[in-house]
Formats: sequence, structure tokens, C-alpha cells
Amino acid sequence: MSRFNQAVYVASAYSLPELPAPTGLEVAFAGRSNAGKSSAINTITGRNRLAFASKTPGRTQLINFFGLGDDRFLVDLPGYGYADVPEHERIRWGQVVGTYVRERASLRGLVVIMDARHPLKPIDHQLLGWFLPTGRPVHILLTKADKLSRQEAKRQMDMVRGALQGYGPGATVQLFSSLKRTGVEEARALLERWLEVPGTHQEKPPAKGDGPGVKP
Repeated sequence: MSRFNQAVYVASAYSLPELPAPTGLEVAFAGRSNAGKSSAINTITGRNRLAFASKTPGRTQLINFFGLGDDRFLVDLPGYGYADVPEHERIRWGQVVGTYVRERASLRGLVVIMDARHPLKPIDHQLLGWFLPTGRPVHILLTKADKLSRQEAKRQMDMVRGALQGYGPGATVQLFSSLKRTGVEEARALLERWLEVPGTHQEKPPAKGDGPGVKP
């Protein structure tokens, strides 16, 4: 059984003082509302109801921790980019998430979820600008890739890869589809490396921009 299939909910935090102690290793998932973040987490873990997918953008504003055993965690950060949330909540998101990704001692890497049809919105750049100066790696999952033809998907991936060059060598990208399960094993292999999961193979990381193709 995959380590990810053993993922269980362990804690939630609304504010920074509520965060669990920074022990072990964590990989965080962040993304705009409706980009498919919860679906990606559920698909990677093989747990259909692990991450909560709200029908109302911006409703889920907690930082949720899922344990994999051996002090390894996947962390689901609040979605962002929603239009109907009060300004004070958007400010709070920036303070909480911005501080978490910059300062969390146990954070090994960040997975940013972007809809393959609409990547690299200004708020995505804001998040990358907070995180990449830490020197830790970031990986972009271009979700809903099944909604694009192979040619369109490749074009989007190449565009994102080119844009990420300005952020330095620690940024990579791949195509992903929860519906078609495109890119699941590639994502799992990357998470295993980052989390140093015991007993797993350490594959060579994909070259920047590499990822599976998508059928038309």
C-alpha cells in the first residue's frame, strides 16, 4: 500500500498560534479557489473525501494537516483568489499563508495548484514571490489538463515553464488531471523525495517542465 493511501486528518488551524509544532517534514498545497486543489490532494492520496472541497469558493479558510506517519504531513492551505470574500478575510489570508510559507521551519516544499487553462494569475505570482526566496522548491500542478488537447496542454506547460525561469531553478511544473489520473505517479514520486519517505525509491526528479502528455 502506498504511504499516501494511509493519509489521515490530524489537525486544523485558523491562525498562526494554532499551528501544530513544526516537527517532522511537511509539504503544503496552495491554489486559487476552483483550481482543483482538494481534488488533487484526494487523488494523490487515493482518499476521495480527505480534503474538503467546498461548493462555495473561500468557505474553507483553515490550514488542514494530514499525517502520513513518521512525522510526515501534507498541508492543505486555504484557497485564494475568490471574489466574494470580505477584504479583511483576504488580508488575513495574506498574513497567515504568507507567514506560513516564508517561516514554517518544517516546510520542505510547496505544491501550487493552477488550472491548466488559466495559470499564473497575479495572486499566483504573489504566492511564488513570498515562497521562492526561502530557497525551497516549488512544484506547479497544472490541473484539469484533460480539458485541453495535447497540443494546448503542452503549450500551456511551456508557457508556465518559461515564466518560472525568472524565479530561479527551484520551480518545476507538470500536467495533472484528477479525472483521468494524469500525472499522479509523477506527483507522488516528487512528494516522496521531498518528504524523504522511508522505504521508497528515490527517482531522478523530472527536468523542469517535464510532465506526462494529455490525450486530445
